[in-house]
Amino acid sequence: MNSKERFSNRVDTYVKYRPTYPSEAIDYLYDVVGLRMHGEVADIGAGTGIFSELLVQRGSHVTAVEPNQEMREAAVQKLGGKPNFRAMSGSAEATGLPDHSVDLIVCAQAFHWFDRPAAQAEFRRILKAGGKVVLIWNSRLTHGTPFREDYDRLLHTFGTDYHKVNHKNISPEALATFFKAGEMHEVRFTNGQAFDFEGLSGRLLSSSYSPEPGDHNYEPMIQELRSLFDRNKQDGKVSFDYETELFWGEI
Repeated sequence: MNSKERFSNRVDTYVKYRPTYPSEAIDYLYDVVGLRMHGEVADIGAGTGIFSELLVQRGSHVTAVEPNQEMREAAVQKLGGKPNFRAMSGSAEATGLPDHSVDLIVCAQAFHWFDRPAAQAEFRRILKAGGKVVLIWNSRLTHGTPFREDYDRLLHTFGTDYHKVNHKNISPEALATFFKAGEMHEVRFTNGQAFDFEGLSGRLLSSSYSPEPGDHNYEPMIQELRSLFDRNKQDGKVSFDYETELFWGEI
C-alpha cells in the first residue's frame, strides 16, 4: 500500500486513541529550540493535527502539510476555525510551500515514512536562514513490564508489516545524517495513556499494520488482545507507556 494512503480508513481510531504529546516537550520547543508565538511553522505529515493543535494553542502560525485527504480533513474539522492554522495537500518531498518561508519544521510521528534525501532538499528550500527541523515520536515502550512485552509480541504475531514500518528501524546514526554534522540534539520525555479494553482495541486498530475486520487474522488478534488485557489490567485499565523522543537541529 502507498504510505500516503495507509491511514485513510483509520482516521476515526487515530483521532480517538492516538496520544497527544507532553506539555514539557512543547515547553522545550519554545524555551530551548526557539519556537515563538507568531512564528511560521510547517507541520509536515501533520495527519489529523494532533501536534499542530499544540502549537496553534501557543500562538504559532501553523501550516499543516498532509498528503492523505481523510487525515487532512480531520485536522481541518478540528482546527479550521483557528486564524493561525491552515492545512494544505502536500508531502515532505513536495510541500508546495514558498522558498524560505518557515522558521521551523516539525515532523511528528511521520519522518519514518519520508524519502529522506528528497525531504532534506525540500526542507532546505522552504526553511528561512537558521531555521530548524524537529523530529518527534511517541515511542511505545516494549520492555520492562509484562503488558509492554505481551503487546509487542502480539504485534509481531499479527501485524502485517510491523517489523518493516516500525520507526525504531531508523538508527540515531541515520537520523544524525539528516542534520548538519554535529548539529543534532536529542531529548526525551515520559508520556502515557490508560486504556480500558475498548480503548486498547481502538489504539491497536489505529496502527496501519493491524489487521482489519474481515481479515483472517482479525478475530484471533482481538481474542489475544482480550487475553493479554485480562492478564495485565489493574482497576479495569492497562498503562500504555511511551518515551517521547525529540531530535532537532539545522539541516
